[in-house]
Amino acid sequence: MKGNSLISIEDLTRDDILEILERAAEFEKNPNQDLLKGKVAGVLFFEPSTRTRLSFETAINRLGGKVVGFADAKITSATKGETLKDTIKMVDNYVDFIVMRHHIEGAARYASEIAKHPVINAGDGANQHPSQTMLDLYSIKKTQGTLENLNIVMVGDLKYGRTVHSLLQAMRHFNPTFHFVAPNFLKMPDQYKRYLEVAGIPYYEHTELTTDVINEADILYMTRVQKERFSDPLEYERVKDVYILKNSMLANSKDTMKVLHPLPRVNEISTDVDENPKAYYFEQAHNGLFAREAIIAKVLGL
Repeated sequence: MKGNSLISIEDLTRDDILEILERAAEFEKNPNQDLLKGKVAGVLFFEPSTRTRLSFETAINRLGGKVVGFADAKITSATKGETLKDTIKMVDNYVDFIVMRHHIEGAARYASEIAKHPVINAGDGANQHPSQTMLDLYSIKKTQGTLENLNIVMVGDLKYGRTVHSLLQAMRHFNPTFHFVAPNFLKMPDQYKRYLEVAGIPYYEHTELTTDVINEADILYMTRVQKERFSDPLEYERVKDVYILKNSMLANSKDTMKVLHPLPRVNEISTDVDENPKAYYFEQAHNGLFAREAIIAKVLGL
């Protein structure tokens, strides 16, 4: 890890990833510890969030720490014209580490270069979401028993979806095969496909979510089409309902296959999937508590 901050999943080696996953399993057995007693976290969310912010704050509280910060940039001095640099330098005076979400790509890296204390990226635009990736990896390992040699199908908004970008990069260590299902307008960006080609990782692209593709999957990773990333509302309306997973589509899928989703869900997974034992997205969100406890312990060297 670079400077003890976690900004990109690329900051983690294979050994780092496995260490965090092992630590997450320990925290799942015993989530309440006093590792952060006497420490204060700055939780700065310039962009709306429910699961990420609450799970980070819960992780900090369960580890005995205190939280200061904000869940809405509108209540900060940013509305008065304060720069991100000044906000970070001010908060850095009061805390032992910073958890930050921002709508601008690269904002978390910039913050880590300014702050004296570690920064954890809780999502920066369409770029990276490394803590989500760690809970995804933990969920995959728990359900599949391994991270090695898995067939992973990613569906939906692969252009703006920072969760799929980060997961793709993390899985490079574990010899996966990827299937990308997206309309041309939202397909996986070329930079990530080149990344896989350089790493020698096979991938296949599809424009339709067929049962043939689903039946080959070990992990079916659904994503919503993110309205907030679109500058043209008409483009959003055109693609928002392009893929809807229904329970009947899982009938012949592998017994061990799991459906993941970073949430929030809109309508890309029908509610009739929720009771299927292959649906794992709510448990996946719960795993975020343990993964984020492990990340905090890692960046602070605890």
